[in-house]
Amino acid sequence: MNQDNKMGFWSLMGLIITTIIGSGIFNLSKEMASVASQAGVMIGWLITGVGMGCLALAMQEVSRRRPDLESGIFNYARAGFGEYIGFNSAWGYWISSLIKNAAYGTLIFSALSYFFPYFEDGQNLYSFLGASLLLWLIHGLISRGVRQAELVNAIILLAKLAPIIVFLILALTAFRFDLFQVDFWGQLDQNIQLGSLSQQVKETMLVSVFSFIGLESAVAFSGKAQDQRQVGTATVLAFCSVTLIYAAVTILSFGILSREEIVQLPNPSLAYLMEALIGRPGAIFVNIGVIFSIFGAWFSSTLLNEEVVYQAAHLGLFPAYFDQRNQRLISMRSLTVSNGLIQLLFLSFLLIPNAYSNLTKLSSASILFSYTCMALYLVKLNAKQTEASSQTKTSSLIAWVASIYMIWLIYASGRTYLILSVLLLFPGSLLYMGLQWQKGRKVFKNYEWIIFIILLLGFCYSLAQLI
Repeated sequence: MNQDNKMGFWSLMGLIITTIIGSGIFNLSKEMASVASQAGVMIGWLITGVGMGCLALAMQEVSRRRPDLESGIFNYARAGFGEYIGFNSAWGYWISSLIKNAAYGTLIFSALSYFFPYFEDGQNLYSFLGASLLLWLIHGLISRGVRQAELVNAIILLAKLAPIIVFLILALTAFRFDLFQVDFWGQLDQNIQLGSLSQQVKETMLVSVFSFIGLESAVAFSGKAQDQRQVGTATVLAFCSVTLIYAAVTILSFGILSREEIVQLPNPSLAYLMEALIGRPGAIFVNIGVIFSIFGAWFSSTLLNEEVVYQAAHLGLFPAYFDQRNQRLISMRSLTVSNGLIQLLFLSFLLIPNAYSNLTKLSSASILFSYTCMALYLVKLNAKQTEASSQTKTSSLIAWVASIYMIWLIYASGRTYLILSVLLLFPGSLLYMGLQWQKGRKVFKNYEWIIFIILLLGFCYSLAQLI
């Protein structure tokens, strides 16, 4: 690839931050307040910081030790655990990203409804049509090439951070500690639905995961990086910056309005928190930021979808039909199929109550398998080390913490989202079987049959539960 088309360190870091800070932060206060008290949110962020921090460090370590594994975290699963696991990692990651883009669609039109009321809550026919139009506009822009996408992301990154920074400054000056202390533990009778503190912390986990989807985007684009050694560093620095912003926004919100008031706010809640601080101009300012932010994150995520499907096909995990790029280094087949599926997901605006919240949680649950495989791969790499150096011990600790945290998140996602995730994951196995037969290969190795049977039983159970 021409070096002019490669991404430098700041381009990579900007891409990660742009991809992560999408819709999540603008509704994060409401999503957190609906499941936890102030204490639950703070403890949840502490655990998330450690767990997701270890995951970011694990990504950095693996990218340092295996710079040859470009293109996405599913390549780590493939290298560590074989073709079938690698396929499932790529499939789950792709499904998660498609659902995430659908969630962007409903929230951006919920923000636009502040100016144009006929969009209502982002879940009506007008929102469906508007999101469809925007989807194919982004499709057209990305088809122009990666360099144009980078320029758009750089502009939008600046536009989206402005309202967040202003909110943090105003929230610090207007913060009411007496309000923040009210029912700090969430145990008053009227809040008993929150459950125990441990239950509250558990519920914050899946909410926080959605906010960090995109953390791995530098790894996915590592093949376009000028220097592979910059990939891990860019990932960790972006993670630290975003985590501080997320935690500050959610915690400070409890000092502006009560938890009950935050839960009742329309989407995006940050706009109405700003309205509580400085009136209607504040809501206008944030809603404009939401529109820019989601457009930028949607843009980056769509580019990521195209890259993931192309790279998976290039590795032989997905059909060879997608292993083709144009002169602008864009796989139009990957881009078109991905956006076609997102178009179908937009039907959720008309069929599912509270579509944004449900889509974000399902997107989070769907990506957990990919993250878990990545962390376990570092465990495997460390197990092969013959020398027990201090560096290896530190790496092993990071890998085990990240792995345990991800496995716990799968449990914490809850029965409903586990069922839906299995329903989405298993059909990919049928595609994988077809590809293996087409290539004249043995479909599964011995241990892969066991995984397939477990998925099949899980699919049958999930389908029965859904019915």
